[in-house]
Amino acid sequence: MTRDPAPALASGGALARHLPNFQPRECQQELAQAVAWAIEHRAALVAEAGTGTGKTFAYLLPALQAGVRSVISTGTKALQDQLFHRDLPLLIEALEVHPKVALLKGRANYLCRYRLENHQSDGLLMRAEELTQLRQIRRWASHTKAGDRAELLEVGEDAPIWAQVTSTADNCLGGDCPNYAECHVVRARRKAQEADLVVVNHHLLFADMALKQEGFGELLPGAELIVLDEAHQIIETATQFFGISISGRQLVDLARDSLKEAAQVSGLLSLVTTPAQQLEHQVRVLRAGLDRVPPRGSWSDLIDDDEIVDAIAELARGLATLCAVLGEQEEISPGIESCAARAADLGLRLTQISRDPSAEESEPSTPRVRWYETRGRGFSLHSTPLEIADPLRRYRQQSGAAWVLTSATLAVGERFDHYLTATGLEDARTLLLDSPFAYQEQALLLVPPGIPEPNQPTHTAAVLRLALPLIEAAQGGCFLLFTSHRALREAAERLRGSLSFPLFVQGEAPRHQLLEDFRRCGNGVLLGAASFWEGVDVRGQALKLVIIDRLPFAQPDDPVARARADGISRRGLSPFRELSLPEAVLALKQGAGRLIRDVDDRGVLVLCDPRIRTKSYGRVFLSSLPPMRRTQSVEDAVSFLRAMAED
Repeated sequence: MTRDPAPALASGGALARHLPNFQPRECQQELAQAVAWAIEHRAALVAEAGTGTGKTFAYLLPALQAGVRSVISTGTKALQDQLFHRDLPLLIEALEVHPKVALLKGRANYLCRYRLENHQSDGLLMRAEELTQLRQIRRWASHTKAGDRAELLEVGEDAPIWAQVTSTADNCLGGDCPNYAECHVVRARRKAQEADLVVVNHHLLFADMALKQEGFGELLPGAELIVLDEAHQIIETATQFFGISISGRQLVDLARDSLKEAAQVSGLLSLVTTPAQQLEHQVRVLRAGLDRVPPRGSWSDLIDDDEIVDAIAELARGLATLCAVLGEQEEISPGIESCAARAADLGLRLTQISRDPSAEESEPSTPRVRWYETRGRGFSLHSTPLEIADPLRRYRQQSGAAWVLTSATLAVGERFDHYLTATGLEDARTLLLDSPFAYQEQALLLVPPGIPEPNQPTHTAAVLRLALPLIEAAQGGCFLLFTSHRALREAAERLRGSLSFPLFVQGEAPRHQLLEDFRRCGNGVLLGAASFWEGVDVRGQALKLVIIDRLPFAQPDDPVARARADGISRRGLSPFRELSLPEAVLALKQGAGRLIRDVDDRGVLVLCDPRIRTKSYGRVFLSSLPPMRRTQSVEDAVSFLRAMAED
C-alpha cells in the first residue's frame, strides 16, 4: 500500500516543519494523492493544476516516499536546474530520505574535451570575444567535475563558441574517443542509470525514446514512475523526435569536421578537401534557391521549382561522394570513421525525406508530411508524423511504469479529450485542479470594444493606441504578446520614442538576457512572440499588465497544421473544432498565465481580439481562463492599474 502523501503537505507536516514559509494547499495534497495512486496502480494520470498549486512538491514527495525509481522530465533546462538544485534537496531534507539522485541533460550541455583540444588550434581565425571565451572555457575545463556548461556564467548560453567545444549525436566519437574515460557525458549518463531519481528534460527524454542515440544508454528501462511536468509541450517535442530532419548547419559542420579530422592524418587532406568544399558549396546553392519560395512551406512548393529539385539532387550526390571518400579511409582514425558514419546517416535522412510516399508500394504505417523551413542563412528539411499517439502509447505500455503528466494548461474548457486523443492516453485518469490564487481580487480581464478584426491592417495600430494609456497607468511592467513577428516588428517601430519606459524587443538580445533586464528595471515594456507566451516567470510589480494582440490560432503557413487539418477533414470531422480551436485555447491559457505568478501578484489581462466577443467559440476561450473579474471598460482597467500603483 502506497503511503498517503497528504499529511507531509498538511499544516504541521514534514514540509511545514522544515520550510518556514510553507503554506498548505488542498489542491497540492489532492494532486499528491493522485500521483501516489498512479504509482501504486502503475497507471497513467493526466492532471491540470493551476498556477500556484505547487505541482513540483506534489509529484516529488510521493515519488520519494514510495522509493520507486523515477524519471522526472521538465519543459526546460532552467526548470530542470531549479528542480534539482532547489526543490529536490528541500524535500529530501524534510522527509529525511537518502535516495541517489542525478541530473542529466543532452550532450550539447556538456564540455567535450576532445573538441576543446581540437578547437584550440583555430585561435588565429577567431574574433577577440571568442578568444576570451575560449580562454575562460579552458580555465574552467581544468577544474570542473560535471562539465555542465551552466556552471560557467561568464560565457552566455547562446554564445556560438559552445557549438565548437561541445558534441552532438552526429559528431561524438563514442567509445573510440581518446577522452572517453573522462567524458562528462558518459559520467553523467552512468550516474543517471545508477540513480533512484533522475531529472531530465523533454528533449532528452524523447530523444531517448525515439532512439536518436542522444546518450550511451536508455533511461526508461527499470523506471517505475515517469513524470512529465509542463506536459502541454510534449506533443510538439515528441513530433520533432519521431520525425526525420536534416539541416544545412549539419551538412556544413560535417564538411568542416571532415577537413579538421583529415588534417590530422598525413596525406588525407588532399583527398577530402574537394568533396568537403563541394558539399559546403552545394549547401549554399540550395539555400540561395530557397529564397524563391516562402520561408516555410510544404514539399510541393519545392518540387514545382526545377532548380531547387536539381539543387537537392546535387546535394545528395555531393553527400554520397564525401561519404564514399571517408568510407574508404575510415579505419585510419576514429574521427574519420565518425565523419563517414555521419555522412551515411545524413545521406539516408535526405533520401527518406526526398522520397515521395505516394510512390511506395504500401502506405506508411504513420502518415507524414514533408516540409522545409529557412531561417537567416540556414535551412532545414523535414518528414514529420501527423500523429504521435501510437508511438507514445507503445512506449508507455512497454515501460510498465506509472506515467504522470501535469501542466497548468491541458484542458479545453473542463475537458481533456483533445489532449488525451493526441497523446494516446485515452485510458488515463484525469484531474482538474483550480489555482489557489484569488483571481477575482487579484486580476481583471479587459475585452475592449472597438478593436478592428485581426485581419484588418489597422489592427496592430489600434492595439497600441489602447495599450499606451494602460501602460502609463501601470507605470510600465507590461508584456505585449503577439502571434506574429510581423506584428511585433510593427509594434516596435511604432513604440520607439513614444514610450517613457524602457522597451525590450524579442530578437534584439538573447531571451534570457531580455527577461533578466526586464525584471531588473522594474518598469519595462517587453514585446514578445511565441517563445514568451510560456515558460516565463516574472513575479511582483515588474509585471502588472499583459496585453495579447489576437487569439493564437496556428499560422496558415504551417505545413504540419495544414496536413493534420486535411487528415481530419478526410475523416469527416471539423479541423477547426478538432484541432485549431483546442490548440489556440491552450496557447491562450499559456499567455494569460504570465500575469499572476504568486499569491501577492495583481494585474490586468487585455485580449485585443473582437472574436472573443463576437464568435460563438469565444465562450470556449473565456471558460478556459482563470476566473478573473471581467470588463469591457478601458477606464475600469486604468483605475485598477492606478490603484495598484498607489498601493
